[in-house]
Amino acid sequence: MSLQSLTRCLKQTFGYDSFRPLQREIMEATLQGRDALAVLPTGAGKSLCYQLPALVRDGLTIVVSPLIALMKDQVDQLQASGVNATFLNSTLEATEARNRLDRLGRGEFQMLYVAPERLMLPDFLSRLKGWKVCALAVDEAHCISEWGHDFRPEYRRLREVRQWTGNIPILALTATATERVREDIVKQLELENSVKFLASFNRPNLKYQVIPKAGAAAQVCNFASGRPEDSGIVYCQSRKTTEALAATLRANGFSAVAYHAGLDPADREKNQDAFLRDEAKIVCATVAFGMGINKPNVRYVIHADMPKNIEGYYQETGRAGRDGLPADCLLLFSRSDFMKYVRFLDDIPDEHARKVAHQQLDQMTHFAENDACRRVGLLGYFGETWTHENCSGCDHCLEPREKWDATVDVQKLLSCVLRIRQAGNFNVGLNHVSEVLTGSMSEKIRRWKHEELKIHGIGKDQPRPYWVDLGRQLLRYGLLVAGEDQFQTVTVSQQGIDLLKNRATVMLSRSIMAPRSQSLARTGDIPCDSGLFERLRALRKELADARNVPPYVVFSDVTLRHFSRDYPRDDQALLNIPGVGEKKREDYGTAFLTAIREWVKQSVPKEFEPLDSANVQPSPRKPKAANGLSDTAHETLALWKLGKTIAEIMAIRGFKDTTIEGHLAEAIAHGEFIEPRAIYSVAEEREMQAALAGYDEVSLKPVYEQLEGRISYGKLKIYRAAAKLTPAT
Repeated sequence: MSLQSLTRCLKQTFGYDSFRPLQREIMEATLQGRDALAVLPTGAGKSLCYQLPALVRDGLTIVVSPLIALMKDQVDQLQASGVNATFLNSTLEATEARNRLDRLGRGEFQMLYVAPERLMLPDFLSRLKGWKVCALAVDEAHCISEWGHDFRPEYRRLREVRQWTGNIPILALTATATERVREDIVKQLELENSVKFLASFNRPNLKYQVIPKAGAAAQVCNFASGRPEDSGIVYCQSRKTTEALAATLRANGFSAVAYHAGLDPADREKNQDAFLRDEAKIVCATVAFGMGINKPNVRYVIHADMPKNIEGYYQETGRAGRDGLPADCLLLFSRSDFMKYVRFLDDIPDEHARKVAHQQLDQMTHFAENDACRRVGLLGYFGETWTHENCSGCDHCLEPREKWDATVDVQKLLSCVLRIRQAGNFNVGLNHVSEVLTGSMSEKIRRWKHEELKIHGIGKDQPRPYWVDLGRQLLRYGLLVAGEDQFQTVTVSQQGIDLLKNRATVMLSRSIMAPRSQSLARTGDIPCDSGLFERLRALRKELADARNVPPYVVFSDVTLRHFSRDYPRDDQALLNIPGVGEKKREDYGTAFLTAIREWVKQSVPKEFEPLDSANVQPSPRKPKAANGLSDTAHETLALWKLGKTIAEIMAIRGFKDTTIEGHLAEAIAHGEFIEPRAIYSVAEEREMQAALAGYDEVSLKPVYEQLEGRISYGKLKIYRAAAKLTPAT
């Protein structure tokens, strides 16, 4: 199978012109019969890595999937694209299950989704010999490892499948796995000679924000009120909180449902379906919700309670923005959540497990309280280094905290810790340190005679929480060291002692508890006709309901935004839109084209209508010069003739400036008159004239580099096109 054939199949079936990073390499490896481990972030297209090869193989690809909801969701989407896929699980009636088994025996399916528990049943394994199984894909492969956050013992037997199918290639996929988990996956599946693919864990379309928790219900309602049409997930730690928060949201006019393991199975399924089908905009859920949920248009994830570890937080926030469009991740942080979890962890009987849980909780707290870029903390947890100075996608990078001179207060706190240690030869926690600094006369203070210390009361100008928070910052900077005892005591590090001796200046960022904005600007969206977008969303919902599938099975929001930006007018234009394959064009094309035409006719101002070549006035310099100009360049040219600036055209069409300039260069090359000095300055013109003198090569890269990037590729194209028509004097 050639790369060209894979690319053709990708376009025909799924409607995409090119692969995402590592997809092609993973497919080629598995089609060559090699085992592979692929760690790709959510939204990076993991599923396609086994779905597309399944379409070109001769035989059945088995996909091990952990959740029933995910199986049906994936199969619905595949069938909508014309793929012969099915699933077997406990939701099927006996007659339907037997029918699917018979069809599997006749080789009618290309893909089968099944849970590991069913796959490993002796009777089921024996059937594999007659099904011409040619590949095994293990989704959510981190479930194999006891070091993963969703460990499922049944996964560890999957290597036995080869005893019944022969030496078929195995592809293990996950979105989240530390190095230790990756090693365990390879070991348990016996992928000793496998090829490994590790993509960046970065999700560039997600914005991460942490704010102090101060009335979670009101904060969630406030956040959601700014996004009334968006779908969101609100994670809570307790079942009771999910139901209470969902009730509060409904009382405030939001369509919200609850989801947790304690609900009746029928109610749980009903609520999940309501969310997947856009009938409920918000789901308030425990961590029982979400693994493998394939809803691509979740626009925000809120953690109303602090997660217990970074891996879980990454997995849960990863359910936002799977379609690649911008999405928000908001964490409401409270020290009381931390203390509550600490009390629970102390009840864990196994000492090693308790220590690991404490370590993970400390890492999560450090992430929330730290003043560094959020991506540095998240990616660092998975062993990836973020090297950019500003990620432009977290609260610290978009709204850096104010720096202040904390030297005197740091000296007070470190001295207090040292004096307490000297007085009694024992260590205390930050709460007790804060009591000494603020002059408390509590029973413990008097029992240990800490009111007699010279340091007693010298920090009464600040409240106790201030000193506790400052102490936690000093722990993060290594000036204090936390003890491993159950009382969370602290001592001054050698670094802290040196700082006191040298009287060094200490500049700190304002605390996470300091007030700050609760909303960050979104960038990276696809600008489009918002009215048409809403009309097409309504049409999508009608078509989805008629077929009893979630709306995103019909088309994604990304596809609808392209429809609403490009106004496709015929089947060919429709097929040029990302996400429109031949089967979907056949099933839904007429309905969407009709809706777009009606909208353009009734609602779009004449100057913004997509233009046919007949609508463009011919250039007086060359009557038929516009013939052969691309449609997209025609639309840019029409807007330019209406007096729009390049910046205005960028906003209307959603393209970069270089793309718009390229369209204008194309128009000039086809004989359209455009005054080039309206685009670049006289000084820029002189630079380009000198750089391009005697240069006849097609590529402009050497010229661009010679000019050190001062002048864009688009302007270079415009100058050269204009110069060819009217040579410079």
